[in-house]
Amino acid sequence: MTSWRDAILEHFVPQVSRLTLVADPDALLTEEKLVLELRQRGFDLIEFSDSIEFRYAYESQYRSLWDRGESTDLVVALRLPDSGFDTLPYDLLSAGKRLAFDLGSLFPHFSYPVLQSLDRSLLDLDALFEAQTRAAPDRMGDNATRDFVLRHVFGMAAELIATDVDLLRALLRLHYRSTPLPTALSARLVQVLKAQGTFRNWPLEAIVADEATFYAFLNERWPAYLRHHDSSGFREEGAEYGLAYPGPDRLPFDHHDIRVYIDNLFVEGKLKPVGLPEGAPEPQGWMRSGIAGDAADVNAMRIDRLFGLIEAERPNEDSRYTDWIAFAQRWAELGALVHSATEEEAGERYRRTGEGVNETFARWLDCYYASLISLPPNSPVMVHHVARHMARELERSKQARVALVVVDGLALDQWITMRRILEEGDRTLLIHESAVFAWIPTLTSISRQAIFAGRPPLYFPASLHSTHAEGNLWRKLWEDAGYPKTEIAYRRALGDMPASGDIVETLDAALISPEIRIAGLVVDKVDRIMHGMQLGGPGMHSQVAQWCRGGFIGALIDGLLDHGFDVWLTSDHGNIECEGLGRPSEGVIAETRGERVRIYPAPELRDQTAAAFPFTRKWNPVGLPAETFPLVMQGKGAFVTPDKTLVGHGGIAIEEVIVPLVRIERQSS
Repeated sequence: MTSWRDAILEHFVPQVSRLTLVADPDALLTEEKLVLELRQRGFDLIEFSDSIEFRYAYESQYRSLWDRGESTDLVVALRLPDSGFDTLPYDLLSAGKRLAFDLGSLFPHFSYPVLQSLDRSLLDLDALFEAQTRAAPDRMGDNATRDFVLRHVFGMAAELIATDVDLLRALLRLHYRSTPLPTALSARLVQVLKAQGTFRNWPLEAIVADEATFYAFLNERWPAYLRHHDSSGFREEGAEYGLAYPGPDRLPFDHHDIRVYIDNLFVEGKLKPVGLPEGAPEPQGWMRSGIAGDAADVNAMRIDRLFGLIEAERPNEDSRYTDWIAFAQRWAELGALVHSATEEEAGERYRRTGEGVNETFARWLDCYYASLISLPPNSPVMVHHVARHMARELERSKQARVALVVVDGLALDQWITMRRILEEGDRTLLIHESAVFAWIPTLTSISRQAIFAGRPPLYFPASLHSTHAEGNLWRKLWEDAGYPKTEIAYRRALGDMPASGDIVETLDAALISPEIRIAGLVVDKVDRIMHGMQLGGPGMHSQVAQWCRGGFIGALIDGLLDHGFDVWLTSDHGNIECEGLGRPSEGVIAETRGERVRIYPAPELRDQTAAAFPFTRKWNPVGLPAETFPLVMQGKGAFVTPDKTLVGHGGIAIEEVIVPLVRIERQSS
């Protein structure tokens, strides 16, 4: 076998059994390339988790096809061992072929309980299979398995980390990839490092496990380095300097293996430049990106460097979704800078590059978007995973309260602007950043409802074209998770600071009551700005920045933190500057008529408009209710008067589809 997938795919032969039941306790059938291969062979995949939801999807999407004599091969996956077949309805058991796959059978040399404990979204099974094939190890116990995966999948050989340079280089390599270690592997790495004794004063548990904490640890040590970088043998403990994180005050930033990372981290906005401390020696050239200077000069340097990094690391049509998320975050940093700059050359280069990026991204979505929907919510990948992930975190942590703030229409590059203003206003914030995929079409009624429902739009067809049921969907999600209605709150239409300037008027008595444990909040100010925007991307950024400086969003987050909430922030869709290419004259044929998408009740109606507008794309309605057939604009086009410029959403551009997901807390003093 050349891949672990081959051991699974050999069991799937088209036109043999129209129904295949698979016991898949380790979610192997959610892997994106495996899903693509199954789809290319003619198999559709559906998960059996909730019997009512499954029955609705099964009857509406597949049983009706078979009753009409149409052919389709369906795979029903259970997140249970093969003994879980007994939980399936009799009509499935009597009609379906049965299969079972798990990590233990694919990787027999390793401890199966250890492999099971690792977050599948963080484990590269291709790398593990290749290492297993190459090394042909004997059967391993728990710690040997953890050490093998650390070394061969994550490139972390703990026994070779002996100096500050070794440790800093290993952590930079780990966190720069934005691929965190699974919890069990992080704990094992910390255990081995502590046993050596060399790093006993380092905050290993915090900086190994968490990217944001690691960068905060570096940020607070950078000024001390600038102040003493020409001194040899300088090493003091952080507590003497009043630092939040213990450990050496001076880190070896100047080592040739370290400074290339540090330079890039400042360029990409993950580390924050500081003013040159008074009395500091003359900085060397590589330090310049970490020293605050003239804003225009610094931004011009960052723009030029970011273009180089983006061109060198652009994903392709076969990249993993994690590669696209990492790229989108870097692309957003560049977008925030370009939209705030005055040089037309940078703006034109950004537009040209964006056209190529979105052409590739659209082809990637065609192949892989469907595989994202049924991924486990352990590490959220799509917006409907977020609330379920929060529920798991609430259940296993000591945090008593959680709040989800959905900033309607906030694009990832506008989040960069918001983050900067939030950090300027409160230096104690610790912001854990990631990103997720919105639902396509990227419309509020579809994607925002999916956030609050915690499930795909397929399951709320009655309210697909409005948001009136959002609060009820939110309450039902948490009630199903075991929380009483009295502990759940939902508020919408937020975004303006009360006339009194007191955020408590927004966080009313019912919301901040100790009885409330779960809050869902909709801030729609950015969406309102967008729909009135006539000045394109730069105008949008300027208005979002002005709104953020008005204080509402910072006060809202502070108020929630002050009342003990664990604060999560996300968006239902982004936005993009677009240009009108014409408006179809079709009366009431389209059920939804947006700037970047039209939704039709039948494929024939959609195809008719698509033939007249060759710059559109017929979107496969995966995860959407029956009789929902979207037609989306390609590139930066819009269904409005030709040559009219606006900021819109609804399409499949990376700026619309990949949105921020952040968790906000305060740093410990």
